[in-house]
Amino acid sequence: MNETGRSLRPHQAPAPLPPSPRPTGRRTGRPAVRLAPAERLALVTAAVLFASGLFHLGVFAVAGGPWNGPVSWRKPATFGLSFGLTLAALTWVTSYVRTGARTRAALLVLLAADSVLEVAGITLQAWRRVPSHLDMETPFDSAVSMALAAGGALLVVILTRFAVAAFRAKPSGPAGMALAVRAGFAVLLVALAAGAAMIARGVVLTRTGHQSAAYASTAPLKPLHGVGLHAVLVLPALAWLLARTRLDAARRVRIVAAATGCYLLAVVVTAVWAALSY
Repeated sequence: MNETGRSLRPHQAPAPLPPSPRPTGRRTGRPAVRLAPAERLALVTAAVLFASGLFHLGVFAVAGGPWNGPVSWRKPATFGLSFGLTLAALTWVTSYVRTGARTRAALLVLLAADSVLEVAGITLQAWRRVPSHLDMETPFDSAVSMALAAGGALLVVILTRFAVAAFRAKPSGPAGMALAVRAGFAVLLVALAAGAAMIARGVVLTRTGHQSAAYASTAPLKPLHGVGLHAVLVLPALAWLLARTRLDAARRVRIVAAATGCYLLAVVVTAVWAALSY
């Protein structure tokens, strides 16, 4: 007898309950992506840094002043936007890189903390109306400059670790993503090398009493640094977008390869310009 008073036949069993549906996105119907705590932290940090950059663009619009030079509202604006965008991009892109979950989480937390250090130091000095980099005028300014340099060195270590992992094992993802991720990290390392060269030469000039020349020495390498910094977002984003078209895999790979070639050409052009202007 069942709860309704009806008899069940010997071979008849109650129908099994349907499986609980997985949570899905509101529009796509696909399973919702659950972010790990380190990913959430990195993305929230990226949003805060990006908002800081937008805020300082507003400050520049109201307060005015020079756009170029060692003391400018340009620096907290562009660094906030750039670090926020790069941190968010790397949080996403490294999900295709084959690293251990704990290793990736630790690197993302370090990357987020380092990004905050860099943007906070630059923003602090902008509000104090003094240069953020290569400024050794007072002990406090020297401490800020050295902290920013140390943060830059840590940034190189973290991103090199991700780049090595990307080349050690083929990244996952749709057609063209492996090429895009590897090329993005390779160009990113070039951008980091340009940034390290700017700091190194500027420190030498500062230590030898050529402060004005130290600030001017960074100009030739800035285009190379800026162009190379965002390849790790642009190329994987292209591969991701192409995966949502009806193009076959072979054609998508060719498009990503062509875009990679164009990006590398832009890097070579800015590198040659930097060498001629250095």
